[in-house]
Amino acid sequence: MSFQPPMTMRDFFAKSEGIWFIKRDVHHFDSVVNESGESNLIVDVIPPDSPQVEKVCAMQGFDPKMARGGASFRWMATTDEKEPNANYAANLIDIPDDETGLTGKLIRDKGYVEGIPVISRYWFGQDGILTINTDYDNNQGQERAWFINDDFRVRVSTTKMMNGINLAAYCSERRCVSPAKLEAMLAKHLE
Repeated sequence: MSFQPPMTMRDFFAKSEGIWFIKRDVHHFDSVVNESGESNLIVDVIPPDSPQVEKVCAMQGFDPKMARGGASFRWMATTDEKEPNANYAANLIDIPDDETGLTGKLIRDKGYVEGIPVISRYWFGQDGILTINTDYDNNQGQERAWFINDDFRVRVSTTKMMNGINLAAYCSERRCVSPAKLEAMLAKHLE
């Protein structure tokens, strides 16, 4: 069976659910700051009838009936054994433009670039590449993400300050497999 990339935000969130190991390279164009490194991303799907959907919709002035659910994203250092820091978490709610789900708005309780509630525009290309554009108070961000297969995806992003592009980032993201799932996969392989 050939790999099918997600073509709606709902499918993208479902395919993203789980824990991901991220290797990122960040290039600042106006300083020598290096934010490259490794981290984990924890993604949980938020159902349409969740209180989180109502909360974020109320915060952003949207009718929760327009939402198709969403996802919570939590980032943490790979060596960190405790719960992720709440400052590195966000809830994204999908408000599609129509029934196709190919385009729409992502409403967030906290943006990536500036830690404020924000509304982004998204669309899926024919090739399954997701593009998200976000206008913050002082910055503009564009992120593109796509799955290579079910367990590996890529993200590239740029952040533009008022004086031009400030940084670009590349992330390779590999799904973390639990020991139990790994054992089940091995047992199936040995059948």
